[in-house]
Parts: sequence; structure tokens; C-alpha cells
Amino acid sequence: MMTTNVAAAHASRSHGAKVASSTPTADQLAIQVNDDKLTLAVARAPQVYMYGPMDADAPHRVEALIRSWKIPRGSDVYLNSPGGDLDAGIALGKLFRANGMVTHLGTPRRVTQRTRSISRDALCMDACTLAYFGGLYRWAPAGRDRLGWHTLSTNPKAGAQQALAVSSYLKDMGIRAETLAPQAGSRDGVVWLDADAMMASGAANNGHLPITATYQLSAGAPSLTLNQMVRNGVNRMVITCKPEGLALTSYYIVGSDRARQIVTGAARSFLEIDKQETLPQRSGGVTKLNEAVVIDRVYPVNQTARLFSARSMGAWVVGWSSPLRYGFTLWLAPVRHNVDDFSARCGQAIQQHGRR
Repeated sequence: MMTTNVAAAHASRSHGAKVASSTPTADQLAIQVNDDKLTLAVARAPQVYMYGPMDADAPHRVEALIRSWKIPRGSDVYLNSPGGDLDAGIALGKLFRANGMVTHLGTPRRVTQRTRSISRDALCMDACTLAYFGGLYRWAPAGRDRLGWHTLSTNPKAGAQQALAVSSYLKDMGIRAETLAPQAGSRDGVVWLDADAMMASGAANNGHLPITATYQLSAGAPSLTLNQMVRNGVNRMVITCKPEGLALTSYYIVGSDRARQIVTGAARSFLEIDKQETLPQRSGGVTKLNEAVVIDRVYPVNQTARLFSARSMGAWVVGWSSPLRYGFTLWLAPVRHNVDDFSARCGQAIQQHGRR
């Protein structure tokens, strides 16, 4: 399907039909849907560019496009807006979250008469920032793109009721309220959101949902499972405490076809502790299980302190014909208490086995 510029949705279309469109006015949010074959081959999802002021009717137009599948679930949404109606920003954010959308900052890729005057550096303010927070996966601003917020005390369109609505929305989206709080050195009541700070607070996640940790006791062998949902799959590490050492099994879950390709082309594989290559193995050491690339290793029992004190843990495969590597890194700070608790249980299990 060709790239289309959409401002309003009309009747639903059959597969392969053109998307109906009309020309948005200067005070309306414009929507450009790129779902051509090249875009889908490279990005694996449609790219939807939303630019211009966020008018009150924008959520209705976007919802109609979603219902008619002109904007499919899980699409990448690129935002570039000076702001607009805060309620519209909240409504758009809720639509994005309910439909698993991925939010970025970015300017329209397709050049039209209207986009010729748009700067290549994206700006997302106020209502746009609220809409951005609705993304299930949220990419932090890069380059000269900027994400900002006029504090409600300086925003002439925001009253006490609006402040409560914004606070409730941020809570529902899992965003800390202090993300939009004035910072030291803020000028003119504008908070500019720093990419690193956004990543640290979880306001941006660059395609990774929060890591979770669960453990269980099976046949006297405590087992800890670290799990993280990511944009295109799941990253999982299972640590089982055994007398001979820690059995580490990683699962890079990317789909059956992709897993087969990675395993077939694997030259070597290794675990990674605090970004340091650990327990490497050439050929072998990596297998395919259903939709996952699996790496199994036994970590020496006399080095468990290093493992359990690590800030990060990962698993990687390097191919024969490419310098690229495939795998993941799990940052353990959010589940530190779970790791520490498991470490204590594991130590007790090893001591008990030693007394037998």
C-alpha cells in the first residue's frame, strides 16, 4: 500500500483499498501513515507520523483510523507537535496504550506541501508530551529532538481540575509525577526532559518493559527466573542453584524462524556479567527451543559472589558471517532485593548439601 496522508477516517476499507483522506487545516493534527512494503520490511510495523497542533477532535480521528485498521495495533507513532488541547493529549495517550503503540519523536518522512516548512528536528510539548507517555514502548529523544512541558502553574489552559486529570493519567500510565516537576535552572516554567533521566526513571524504556523476578524451590534447588518483555520478544534468564555450581539458562525468545536463523549461523556464544564476556564457547553451546535461542552454562560455585553482586547479566550469540551479535542484557537494579534474597537461599542450599 502506498504512503498516505490522513486527517479523518471515513468508512472502513477492504484489504488493498486506498485510505480515504482529506486535507487538515493548520490548527489540526495531521496524520501520515507509512505502510509501504519497504517500511514494513525494515521496521516490521507501520510508521505513523502525527504533527501539528493537537486539536480536540484528534483522538476521534485517530480512533476511527485504528478501528478501520488503517493504523494497526503495535504501530510506531512519531510525534512532532507544539502542544494543544491537554485533554486530547491524554485521550491520544490512552488510545496508544490500549493498542500497544510505540511512541517516538520524529518528523514526517514523506514530503508534502505542508511538511516542507517543518523543521527536521522534532519538538513535542505539553499535550504532545502527554500523548507520548501513552506509548507501551517509549523511545527517548535523540539528537536535537526535544520533549518538554510547561508546568501547570504557567500553563494558562490548565486549572485545578486539569492538574488532577494530568496527575491521574500519569499514574495510570506508570509515569512518576516528578518527571514533569520543575527542575533547577528551568526557564519560563518549561521542563525539558533529559533522555538519560527519562531512561533512569522509566519515563522512556527504549523498547523494554520493567524486568520481573520470581523464584521457586524445586527438589531442594532454588531457582530464580528473570524476565523482561521487549518490543519484539522476551528476554529470560533462569538461574538454578546446584551443588556443582549455578546452572544458567538464557532464553532469547524472538520467534521460531528468527531463532533458527541465529542458531544456524552461530560461531560462538557466551554469557555476559557486568558487560564482561564470560564462559565463551565456540560452536555448540547454543540451541533452538520452540521460539527461543537457548544458551546453557554452569557457573562455578566459588564465583557466585561475583554473579550475585553484578549490576547486569546477559547472553549473546555471534554469527560466522556478520559482526553483529544477537542477545540481550538485563539490568538488575529494579530486582536487586529479589537477587539478594535468592543468593541467601542458594547459599543455604549449598551448605545443607555439603553437610550430607
